[in-house]
Amino acid sequence: MTSHRWYTPWLLIAPALLWLAVFSLWPAINTGVLSFTDVHTLSGGRFIGVHNYALMWHDPQLRDAILNTLIFMAVCVPLLTFLPLLLALLVQRTLPFMGFFRTVFYFPVIASAVVVALIWQWLLDDRGLVNGLGRQAGLLHGALPFLTDRWLLLFSAIALTVWKGLGYYMVLYLSALGNVRRELHEAAAVDGAGTVRRFWAVTVPGVRGTMALVSVLIAVNAMRVFSELYILGGRTGGIGGQDVSLVMLIQQAAAGSDGRIGYASALSVLLFVLTIGPLLLLARWNRRTD
Repeated sequence: MTSHRWYTPWLLIAPALLWLAVFSLWPAINTGVLSFTDVHTLSGGRFIGVHNYALMWHDPQLRDAILNTLIFMAVCVPLLTFLPLLLALLVQRTLPFMGFFRTVFYFPVIASAVVVALIWQWLLDDRGLVNGLGRQAGLLHGALPFLTDRWLLLFSAIALTVWKGLGYYMVLYLSALGNVRRELHEAAAVDGAGTVRRFWAVTVPGVRGTMALVSVLIAVNAMRVFSELYILGGRTGGIGGQDVSLVMLIQQAAAGSDGRIGYASALSVLLFVLTIGPLLLLARWNRRTD
């Protein structure tokens, strides 16, 4: 029998551990330390305690960012939890050209988020395709301000997020639906259950774990939204900067040669705290279901 020294497994995983320590652990620790300083991009700083965290509560843009994030979550979580499931049930059927439709539904996922946002910006512009078709059809007398009105811009970004994420979560549900036993559907049909009743009594319980995972992933991604609002809002978060996200605030605070790295680090810590919440809920859910 071949014996190995106790440190052999550690040598094998040492490169991965080194990578995580250098590019994940150390930046996270350094961000936490910098959040208690007034460091700028090209100048040093000093320890200022919790001053950066106190500044956050007086930042009106932070309140806008948190409100936008909550609305993003409130709309995206239910839509991207149920719509991909219905889409997965549709493409799961053995019908002609279904492989083609699966590819079409998944294509937005592999497309660049920036490119997709630029296309949507062109579509929703005052002189874009959507407003042009609306005027030609007689439905609109003037251009709808999709990219300049605060709420229209926010919900346009939400629509873009939902459209782009449908295919990804559809694939997750397709994998989960493969584990739902066909005998359960047949037994429910024999008992007289219709399509809707079988969906709620058989399909949903069968993919409940995947639904919880999808909901958490959507919530985390909603907190980290950036490209959609950044591109559609003209890099400033719309008129007056009201359509900003937390990630946009971090980018704006740290940008430039006089960027407030300390304040941006404090915002990053806040984003981490908010993001870890859904992950803890998922862990608790898994413990309860086990």
